Amino acid sequence: MVATQFGLTAEQEALFDLADRFGRNELLPLAPKMDDEEWWPPELMRTLGANGLLGATVPEEFGGAGMGMLESGLVLQAFSRYNHAFGLSWVAHDNLCAHNLYANGNDDIRRRFLPKLCSGEWIGSLGLTEPGAGSDALGSMRTTAVRDGDTFILNGSKLYITNGPVADVCLVYAKTTPDAGSKGITAFAVECDTPGFEVAQKLVKMGFRGSQTAELVFNDMVVPAENIVGELDQGHKVVMSGLDLERAMIATINVGMAERALELSVDFSQTRRQFDQPIGSFQMIQSRLADMYVWVETMKTFCWQVLAECDQLEHGEAGMGEIHAKSAASVMYAANMCNQVLDNAVQIHGGNGYIWESEVNRLFRGTKLLEIGAGTTEVRKMIIAGHLLSV
Repeated sequence: MVATQFGLTAEQEALFDLADRFGRNELLPLAPKMDDEEWWPPELMRTLGANGLLGATVPEEFGGAGMGMLESGLVLQAFSRYNHAFGLSWVAHDNLCAHNLYANGNDDIRRRFLPKLCSGEWIGSLGLTEPGAGSDALGSMRTTAVRDGDTFILNGSKLYITNGPVADVCLVYAKTTPDAGSKGITAFAVECDTPGFEVAQKLVKMGFRGSQTAELVFNDMVVPAENIVGELDQGHKVVMSGLDLERAMIATINVGMAERALELSVDFSQTRRQFDQPIGSFQMIQSRLADMYVWVETMKTFCWQVLAECDQLEHGEAGMGEIHAKSAASVMYAANMCNQVLDNAVQIHGGNGYIWESEVNRLFRGTKLLEIGAGTTEVRKMIIAGHLLSV
């Protein structure tokens, strides 16, 4: 059950339909195995690349699709309806890694890395969070990069890295001026087969289990100075501008999950019978479905609005002002509402919803992550309040 795509152009609706069909036909059948075994489909990224569904915001000259943030968010929303774990891995690859390399890298970085990321030959990841640094990722950063002629020597570790176990490229942030507080950080494009790069452990999660997550360790890893993304000691600018776009993007994962939960709940309410009638005939079930519908529709329009506003930004304008607050608000609202939609969906499904193998249970186990990742709900509230109080 897909509501009318209010406000989208014909081209955007066609893209949405393409991604939705791919999600239903190709991603949904993979979801149980990915969740049960924490398994990763090794050829899937290449398939997406061949279908023009990678490098959404990367221009065609570098192998991408040349679309905007809204179009990219629509693809992610459609994928997340049927396989939210893969949706998370896709956005880590396509937005957190590839988009950041395009937006902040020079032409040499773009030409060396982007074509293989856009074709799916390489899988991308982002290395920011560390074992002792979550919400204060910049101020508490311990990973260092020490200059040695034309190279830097990286030492340290990163934790909770999406795509870490399967990535070929990682956009890594490291301290290049250790006494500069939250500044003095530099971003590097790192090839994961470089000596000194190690996947220390693959992490076992409650939800999004098919999305591979790891702790990464760098042990005297040599990175050429030409792999700097942006400017030396200016990685904080890359982080802050990228985080707003990341938040606006990942909000649509919640939308896709909530849409699927509503679809499953409507179907279950029509087929599940109790007291000789479908449970959908009971007003309490109807009340839950009505609430879920309203939450889904408001999530969707808010997220699309913010993504459309992101498309109007000039490079470097994210990370400040109203878009900083709006991107935090969109993901905060979407994550909170997704949690409520899934809580109602499990209640409607009753015992069936509590069984691990059920699809609605798989969705429910994923709800908490997006209240934590890309800045917790508490951090999002601080951003919003900070903007309101500074006006």
